[in-house]
Amino acid sequence: MTRSEPTETAPWTGRPLEVRGLTKRFGDVLAVDDLSFEVSPGRVTGFLGPNGAGKTTTLRCLLGLVAPTSGTSTIGGRVYHEIPSPALVVGSALEATGFHPGRSARDHLRVLSRASGVDERRVPVVLDQVGLGGAGERSVGGYSLGMRQRLQLAAALLGDPGVLVLDEPANGLDPEGIAWLRSFLRYLAGEGRTVLVSSHVLSEVEQTVDDVVIISVGRLVRQCPLVELTDHAAHVVVRTPDPGSLRSALTAALPEAAVALTDDGALTVSDARPEQVGHVAHAAGIELHELRAASTDLEEVFLTLTRGDAP
Repeated sequence: MTRSEPTETAPWTGRPLEVRGLTKRFGDVLAVDDLSFEVSPGRVTGFLGPNGAGKTTTLRCLLGLVAPTSGTSTIGGRVYHEIPSPALVVGSALEATGFHPGRSARDHLRVLSRASGVDERRVPVVLDQVGLGGAGERSVGGYSLGMRQRLQLAAALLGDPGVLVLDEPANGLDPEGIAWLRSFLRYLAGEGRTVLVSSHVLSEVEQTVDDVVIISVGRLVRQCPLVELTDHAAHVVVRTPDPGSLRSALTAALPEAAVALTDDGALTVSDARPEQVGHVAHAAGIELHELRAASTDLEEVFLTLTRGDAP
């Protein structure tokens, strides 16, 4: 992976993103409803929510493309239009469109660099960074959707910004491209950049992000480190020839735990550790055939948190 050199005007250290009481109405439609959250430098934050939850509207407010009805969204304490040379501070990729089909990728980035005041020497650097170094002279009209996604990311990186705001960057990428994107985002955050990624590909989010911000119908549902979300959903799976007796013993010994019988005859025990369950079974003289810790994946947690909120 090619590493570009930092400059005085484009520091590698990212800046925090802050959304405070953000509300946006489009006529009678309330797209974002008193939304507040923070995104920290040096971490990849997943911005999640069902279709129509208000994710793209929030990002567009953050980037000065939509004026909020009330509230603020700031980058390093400033709203977007107050940032001098914003391309050197924040790079964004909201959709892989807007390319002239007859223009080469290299020329597309040259046009953008001139418009944003970025040194054109950045063009070959970012093309190499996103894996398009050998395709820079090709017309964008012949690019696949995945290649256009990479070109959009290259455009976001032109100013060597410390903040990246990406909307569905994995859309159109093949499995190899998704794996590349995962490691690339981790690499960027590891250099101190602030990375905010909106995505609906929860399996990839789970392998990529440090923190999650989950919204539904324009409101915040949960903000926390990913590990906190998935660990909270952890549970113990136990199998025994006598599930009724074990369930009674667990309920009596661990009143804070929730014990449920699954369709396949296993017991699931939340808010308990495997050693606690094993100790109760041993004390009660109950034979066990399986005892293991399990965790609920992000998709299941996400659906539980947002169930019933879809517009």
